[in-house]
Amino acid sequence: MVNSGDLSSSSGKRKLFSLLCHGSIFLGSLLFTSLIPLAVLLLFDDPIIKATAKETLNYHFNIWLYGAITGALAFFFTALIITIPVAWIIGGVFTLFTLVPPIFGILATLNNPNEPYRYPFIWRLI
Repeated sequence: MVNSGDLSSSSGKRKLFSLLCHGSIFLGSLLFTSLIPLAVLLLFDDPIIKATAKETLNYHFNIWLYGAITGALAFFFTALIITIPVAWIIGGVFTLFTLVPPIFGILATLNNPNEPYRYPFIWRLI
């Protein structure tokens, strides 16, 4: 349970909601998890929380895009019967890209909640 004293401080609130944004990718389907940082973006005025929510939303949009590309490539390689291991490698790289950066975001937030984490290799649309 979160101590209400922790939330009264700016740093505690930043840490909690930044962690919620970064960790949202692990909570379910991508459509549902994207609603969490969107709600945080719309509900809070803190610039660090807003920057984290925007960065997380950009990451989610990139995951959708990369997922579509990965799916198309996996289908292409499987349909051509080149090798199924190529499709497995593409899927494995995509899975690592989906899971590892949010973990780094969580760790960066725990170390310094006053600086938003920037995801690598994404296009920033928002």
